[in-house]
Amino acid sequence: MSLHLGQDVTVNKDEIVGIFDMDTSTVSKTTRDYLWAAEKSGKVVNVSTELPKSFVVCIDKAGKTTVYISQISSATLLKRGGFLKGLTAI
Repeated sequence: MSLHLGQDVTVNKDEIVGIFDMDTSTVSKTTRDYLWAAEKSGKVVNVSTELPKSFVVCIDKAGKTTVYISQISSATLLKRGGFLKGLTAI
């Protein structure tokens, strides 16, 4: 099954390593460094023409890492992908 990230881009759900909120996760210098290194090495695909709200890290079957920048919020992507089913608030 696939997940729509925006701008006609979909990814296979089995390849998703993580879905991250751009505002909260980029507070960490480690995350900013990771995104910078991914961009520098050509692993970033920007599927947003608007302000980015999330990024999705994927690794395909061949081991290639791709980081997708999306204008869709991480909460919406998690709901679309069905990743929140069965989770309860504490």
